[in-house]
Amino acid sequence: MAATVHAESGDSLLAKDYDFDLIVVGGGSGGLALAQEAIKHGQRVCLLDFVKPSEHGKTWGLGGTCVNVGCIPKKLMHQAALLGQAMQDSSSFGWSQGQPTFDWATCVSNINDYIGQLNFNYRKTLREVTVKYIPGYGKFIDRHTVEATERRGKVTVLKGLRICLAMGGRPRPLSIPGGKLAHTSDDVFSLTHVPGKTLVVGASYVALECAGFLAGMGFDVTVLVRSICLRGFDQEMAEKIRQNMETFHKVKFVYGVPTKLEKEGDGEDGAPPQIKVTYQKKEDGSEDELGVFNTVLNATGRDPCTAGMGLDLTGVELDERGFVKAENEQTNVWNILAIGDILQGKPELTPTAIQAGRLLARRLYNADRYPGQPLVMNYENVPTTVFTPLEYGCCGLSEEDAKARYGEENIEVYHDLVNPLEYVLGRLDEIGYSKVITLKTENEKVVGFHILSPNAGEITQGFAVALLVGFTKAQLDASVGIHPTCAETLTTISVTKRSGEKLEAGGC
Repeated sequence: MAATVHAESGDSLLAKDYDFDLIVVGGGSGGLALAQEAIKHGQRVCLLDFVKPSEHGKTWGLGGTCVNVGCIPKKLMHQAALLGQAMQDSSSFGWSQGQPTFDWATCVSNINDYIGQLNFNYRKTLREVTVKYIPGYGKFIDRHTVEATERRGKVTVLKGLRICLAMGGRPRPLSIPGGKLAHTSDDVFSLTHVPGKTLVVGASYVALECAGFLAGMGFDVTVLVRSICLRGFDQEMAEKIRQNMETFHKVKFVYGVPTKLEKEGDGEDGAPPQIKVTYQKKEDGSEDELGVFNTVLNATGRDPCTAGMGLDLTGVELDERGFVKAENEQTNVWNILAIGDILQGKPELTPTAIQAGRLLARRLYNADRYPGQPLVMNYENVPTTVFTPLEYGCCGLSEEDAKARYGEENIEVYHDLVNPLEYVLGRLDEIGYSKVITLKTENEKVVGFHILSPNAGEITQGFAVALLVGFTKAQLDASVGIHPTCAETLTTISVTKRSGEKLEAGGC
């Protein structure tokens, strides 16, 4: 945790001594939210944003990872895959049609056209609310001064009373021979060639989401897992996701690590050369050829964008990986703040960055306007969804974390199968799963919620509100379900793991 900090001796607190009251370094979701909220409270705000090209030359516009190479294109490609599955199911519902085909170029073009509209709208909004926007790379000269360098070399020196770090993160490179042949999530949503046979390296949520939508589009997909899937998530749910993708969506899972990537041939019809992958097997450590692929997607983690921007000149404390140490978004330097994915130990999620940015501005500039309202970001019980073919939504503690925090004897885990009605005509065997984790010592207060089902994100958002205010299993039981829905299952969930009773998929 960062210590309580105060203004340094000699630092002016007079607005007239600075160009801006607040300089925001980073134009992602969190930075934009903070800048726009600060303007509402009468502050002079400047926002800097700059994207260094990916290894394959990809750059993008204002809006950060989520809008350009994250949540938005990911959800749209997930939807493309779901539509393909729906067309396959449609014959069971009486629809007659020819064999559907998928056109990668059309999907990519339409998605990127939509993203371009969002980029324009962000720039337009900043101009309308009078946030000074500079498309430049910010580098510190001292704790109050930032040098912004634009792509064509124009340099602007800016002085700010406060400066907020909101640079986000970028995919970690694959540091093996030939690793630069791999693409990352920075590139996959705008590939100019059809992905074809694809190897996804890693088993994070980014890896599994990409593997899922690529398989749903009809591509041959293999996931190379170093150890476990979805580290940090409930591991029972992670294993059920893996089983679902392997059984129903033809995704292959191999355990090991890549050791070398090599070009194979010259490529045809404008496509890049194929890539031969050598890997080390997890089971015995031996090395073998995994296969030849059209695309290798590296999704082995992300690193914060804190290197090379002069933070050493400010005294801001970073951890060994480059994440910013902060308490309530305040670093150890009194006038430097931080939000979003660069924070040590905080969820790397768009909504948390947005909420943290808005609350930070209110707390700094007009706390009296919000009496009785929480103005400090609560990073507990943040809901999220993994958009795999069968979606996984969760909020609160995993089963492992609940046991570690409270003791296995003090928790009760209720679970049930989820039988989506929309699947029963076309794919009856594909079922989901849900579980509710309660704390026995506190009147069975719900401390964890997990569901694997269609539309899990929509379901989880509603239950997250209940978890935030502290609902109990009795209150869940008293709720009336909406019939026939997947969420309804949670209002009748009654079998405990402790009982050993076998679960059976039911219908109406």
